[in-house]
Amino acid sequence: MTAAPREPETLDRVRETCSVAARAAWSKGGSDTVILSVGSVLAITDAFVITSGTNPRMVRTIAEEVEAKVKAAGGRAPLSVEGLDDARWVLMDYGDFVVHVFLDEARDFYQFDRLWGDGDRWEWDDGTPHAEAAARAAGE
Repeated sequence: MTAAPREPETLDRVRETCSVAARAAWSKGGSDTVILSVGSVLAITDAFVITSGTNPRMVRTIAEEVEAKVKAAGGRAPLSVEGLDDARWVLMDYGDFVVHVFLDEARDFYQFDRLWGDGDRWEWDDGTPHAEAAARAAGE
């Protein structure tokens, strides 16, 4: 089943809110953060924000920051949040998009990026100057 096409302004709003979530994850150390457009292959949501952390505390911190920043940007609270107990995979359902915060090992195991890789990747800007972002990527 293919989802009905969304109005451009609605999809633009989803894309911007996903970017807010991605920047929030990145700001708390989320790694390999991607936004995948899945609306054309999955009728229940438009996009996934996928990121990972190195330990359960970081996974919780990332999830908390995503929720806070999405709300601060005028978004709503998630409709549901699952996985905070063991913080191996936290799923935050916002309706139009879903945020997945994985523990590194869980992300490697489930291979969500490959599973949903048919979706387009939406670009997002972490908000840092390019030199600073390059230094962070190089571990400086």
